[in-house]
Amino acid sequence: MKQILKDIQSGAFAKEFIEENQKGRPNFDRLREQEKLHQVEKVGAELREMMSWLKKGQAKKAAEPAPAGAGR
Repeated sequence: MKQILKDIQSGAFAKEFIEENQKGRPNFDRLREQEKLHQVEKVGAELREMMSWLKKGQAKKAAEPAPAGAGR
């Protein structure tokens, strides 16, 4: 953690980030693909399939803020 903070404070992280994007994000894309294969992604997909309210589009409604004065 301390090394990460030093990289951020020194600008090394930003430099690496910019270079990575200029090269077309090869490391980022590789890591993203690796993470798609992780066990937690498989289990998460299975759990979401069991959540009937996600299929009905109610998850979006639940995430929206209630109108002013609602629930009083």
